Amino acid sequence: MNRLKTFVLLAGLTALAVGMGWLIGGVNGMFVAFGVAALMNLAGFWWSDRLVLAMYRAQEVDAEHAPGLHALVADVAAKAGVPMPRVYIIPEDSPNAFATGRSPARSAVAVTEGLLRILNRDELKAVIAHEAAHIAHRDTLIGVLSATLAGGISMLANMLLWTTTFGGRSEDEDSSPLSGVLGLVAILVAPFAAMLVQMAVSRSREYMADEAAARIMGDGRPLAGALAKLARGAEIIPHSQRTEPATAHLFIVNPLSGGGLTALFSTHPPMEERIRRMLEWRPKDQYSRVPVTA
Repeated sequence: MNRLKTFVLLAGLTALAVGMGWLIGGVNGMFVAFGVAALMNLAGFWWSDRLVLAMYRAQEVDAEHAPGLHALVADVAAKAGVPMPRVYIIPEDSPNAFATGRSPARSAVAVTEGLLRILNRDELKAVIAHEAAHIAHRDTLIGVLSATLAGGISMLANMLLWTTTFGGRSEDEDSSPLSGVLGLVAILVAPFAAMLVQMAVSRSREYMADEAAARIMGDGRPLAGALAKLARGAEIIPHSQRTEPATAHLFIVNPLSGGGLTALFSTHPPMEERIRRMLEWRPKDQYSRVPVTA
């Protein structure tokens, strides 16, 4: 199911990018846009983890330099059934965490210094379990590729705006009024549509990772406590200016959170709903049976 969702998502965003290419340069533009989308997917697949870790100046730590954190990650990885990910610490006061990597075998978990300061052991373990669930579900690859394509579509929309303003396609291409209308619609709608697709997928993945973390822990309360602390911490200590909107969906708590319309279009579900689900979570014992009496 995850593979099917990944294919549908990437195919839809790629088709949107190709359609933007057609509006920019006709048939030739379609091939160029398809090539750009393919290259962006390839680059995102191979180098996304290194790029995002470098962006936030994450420093890899081993069992010698961070024995407690390393042991916790190893324990959670074993319970989640994923290979031991690389462990990174981000020199950032705002409490947060994310996982990245194109596959479970090439994964990494990064936590901020602020997160390590405010969470107790069970809460930290629950956060690691949430990130391990993302790794197990291959959400890390889906998130990076969707963000890459969404950024590419925004870039194509800007190109289309310039070509529409300063001269359209060549005379041998279709220049009917309909194509002009379609171009205007694409400029306004395509980036918004790409954002909605990315947002919908990201929100559903967060709920799934929360649920998986509760199963790993056997209790939803540690993650609920961690989410409450992280949400308060993110409001009190905002992330640095290095935080990029294109990577905000990677974090367990939205580093660019806000109220009003910002919350409406957030890549993360409402924090109150996530906490409520964890507080109400109960393990499902499928082997329990009510005794039969004569």
